[in-house]
Amino acid sequence: MIDLHYWTTPNGHKITIFLEETGLPYNIIPVNIGKGEQFKSNFLAVSPNNRIPAIVDHAPADGGKPISIFESGAILLYLADKTGKFIARDVRGRTESIQWLFWQMGNLGPMAGQNNHFSNYAVEKLPYAIDRYRNEVNRLYGVLNNRLADRAFLAGEYSIADMASYPWIVPYERQGQKLEDFPNLKRWFEAIRARPAVVRAYEKAVNPNLGGIRTAEERAILFGQTAASVERAAAQAR
Repeated sequence: MIDLHYWTTPNGHKITIFLEETGLPYNIIPVNIGKGEQFKSNFLAVSPNNRIPAIVDHAPADGGKPISIFESGAILLYLADKTGKFIARDVRGRTESIQWLFWQMGNLGPMAGQNNHFSNYAVEKLPYAIDRYRNEVNRLYGVLNNRLADRAFLAGEYSIADMASYPWIVPYERQGQKLEDFPNLKRWFEAIRARPAVVRAYEKAVNPNLGGIRTAEERAILFGQTAASVERAAAQAR
């Protein structure tokens, strides 16, 4: 059994997609990031960066005590190695999957996140910031579109690289993008969206207790944290 500390964000969806694709038994432990549950001691024990998702694998391959993993890219790589699925075994195919996984972690996710923040959450609308991140997301969509011009998926076969990127494309309208401008990306997006495991993964987010950011208090918790906040949470956990 795998415990999945989860909330309905693109990074959370990555992991439910993998778990649904493989059929690994898992238990969702909701972490309401709008209420600050990511700073509770039980969560910090598995995710010291106080960010979702995180997992605890109660049946690791070495047969030892449970292993906890945080950071969505690390989780996907761990689970792919554990199951032997959705990552190539040969060195070239594996490298393709890993480099596009890291591309998402270092580019698509952070830039889309900043775009979403300045366009939709920032109280002060700064045209420079909005244009900067919207344009960068547009560039990254172009990178994906070019990559997919001669292959069905990012690493050739469907892999953790696709599972990592897909949830960040789902809110393309909120990101100020048009899929019609990127035909190869659109074809890839629709193929993944139609996968039964992906449908099931997104159904997890329908739960009314797993909602988004709604109040000023939630905004303060999510966007007002500093090193002092981290230290207070760590002190409470000790």
